[in-house]
Amino acid sequence: MASRPPPRYVVRPHDAASQRRRLLWMGLAWLGSVLVVAILAALAAGAWKNVAPRISDHRAVRALTAENDQLKQQVANLERSQQVGDIATKALRQTISQRDEEISGLRADLGFYSRLVGGDAQRQGLKVQEVALQPVSHSSAWNLTVSLTQNVKRDDDTSGTTTVTVEGLRNNKVVQLEWSTLGNASEKDGIPFRFRYFQQLHTTIALPSDFRPTRLHVTVQPENGEPVSRTVAWSDALSTPVTITQGETDAQP
Repeated sequence: MASRPPPRYVVRPHDAASQRRRLLWMGLAWLGSVLVVAILAALAAGAWKNVAPRISDHRAVRALTAENDQLKQQVANLERSQQVGDIATKALRQTISQRDEEISGLRADLGFYSRLVGGDAQRQGLKVQEVALQPVSHSSAWNLTVSLTQNVKRDDDTSGTTTVTVEGLRNNKVVQLEWSTLGNASEKDGIPFRFRYFQQLHTTIALPSDFRPTRLHVTVQPENGEPVSRTVAWSDALSTPVTITQGETDAQP
């Protein structure tokens, strides 16, 4: 009897529980993957939220730093402009002061020479044109300048002597210091002069420490003619600019 061939199909009983377990595991695996993806996405979002403010803060800091540097530069420019303006103002004031002094001196010179040449169409004889005082530093002495003029046409020189007395207060009393107590011993008779048109006399007088001067009395005694005198307030003589002139000869102390 011949053997039978093995059957082509095998029939096995259906296991529904095993299939359900497999589906359950597949579902759990999918759910786990979804959870993992969600967790990773949440972490990534949190990290970006932390990074984004830091980037924004850095940008704000850079912007504020640039603005601060710009403001510092503007302040420095304004300070330099102020310094330049102050220097220019100081130089301008100094220039104006110098010009005022020059104008004052020129006016004094103009007045002196105008009167000397008789610009007002008047002819004058011997005259005390100008009296000026300058203090000697660290002493009670004063440099005295007396300018003498005459614009009358003359064929010869005028000569003579000039004396000065000083009036003031001493121990609350009005006193007058004579020339013999003020000038040099070599000029006890007066300051000599000799000129044709004008001359400046220069000398130095010394005052007592307890004496407060108020006025100067200048007396010019020509060799031929009547004396000429002039009284000048001490303060006016101090404020009078000295007009330096060169006559035939300038008398020195």
